Amino acid sequence: MKTIVFCVDIDHAERMRQALVNANPAMAKESRKYVMRITGDNEEGKKELDNFIDPESTYPVIATTSKLMTTGVDAQTTGLIVLDSNIGSMTEFKQIIGRGTRINETYGKLYFTIMDFRNVTRHFADSDFDGDPVQIYEPKDDDPITPPEEEIPEEFSDTKNEPSEPYGETPDVSITDGEDGTSKPTRYTVSGVKVKVLNKRVQYIGADGKLITESLVDYSRKNIKKAYASLDEFLQEWSTAEQKEAIIKALSDQGVFFDELESEVGKEGLDPFDLICHIAFDRPALTRAERAGKLKQNSYFDKYSDKAKAVINALLDKYTESGIESIEDIAVLKVPPFNEYGTMTELTKLFGGGRAGYQSLIKEIEQHLYAS
Repeated sequence: MKTIVFCVDIDHAERMRQALVNANPAMAKESRKYVMRITGDNEEGKKELDNFIDPESTYPVIATTSKLMTTGVDAQTTGLIVLDSNIGSMTEFKQIIGRGTRINETYGKLYFTIMDFRNVTRHFADSDFDGDPVQIYEPKDDDPITPPEEEIPEEFSDTKNEPSEPYGETPDVSITDGEDGTSKPTRYTVSGVKVKVLNKRVQYIGADGKLITESLVDYSRKNIKKAYASLDEFLQEWSTAEQKEAIIKALSDQGVFFDELESEVGKEGLDPFDLICHIAFDRPALTRAERAGKLKQNSYFDKYSDKAKAVINALLDKYTESGIESIEDIAVLKVPPFNEYGTMTELTKLFGGGRAGYQSLIKEIEQHLYAS
């Protein structure tokens, strides 16, 4: 990988070159072109610019510069950008870090690192840039220079099957100086695109390679309406689906983050059904407790025995606590409080017998739960 060191001026670039030679005597002895000053006044250095850009050229490995390499240098294997210059312009800052944002999978270039000695990466936090930083890492004296890996919740972790960064996508950036990050964003992969949820906003790389920042609600509404153009279309599929969990999972895979949306709406215990109707189609949202409570007060299940109605009420309590997915699996009858009413075989006989009888009951519960 190649390194570019951006210095205050030409003299600073020369001093930095000499300091790097002194710090790497073995490498410098192997080739005097290991570290080169590439500035507008240095003819020898300018002649080496093409070699620095060429991924197949070994030398130069490190280039010290001031302004010459700020723009127009397509150095695809630049893995480290060192900032030792006072950069006051956000535009210039974007141009400089742009020297590291190219992917070249052939040569293993999948990311780049910024080493900041002047705290100029503060521009990442500028609202006029590309939104707030995804991660800022400020190491202490004994800390490693690279930031620790962000923990991804196990239920969303799929590193075995996670796709690599697409060619041409802006790689992740690790920053070794700046302001402390206040929280770690939750990371997902949606249709092969890495998405980070930052509080009430979402950041992801668009098809044009640019970082897109959207509100969580707008992002979710867009993804829901990709799947369902109208409320009627959604209600039709929801009512006929063998398992509601399949719809919930499909939308989650397409970028509808139900846990974060529930927090955004400001009501606890919302069913994914209500989140979808509320976010995408502007319908009032009922909590699971409200839906289950209304159903318990009705007379829909008076046709069943007292024991059967006790099981149904327990299922509604389970739904209130954990959601519709938790009662769609017949295995729920094996755990408390259901196993206190009898074995799975005994309980399913209350509703016609076997798995078919249980599924028929769940269909009936769902029909009345979502009727409103």
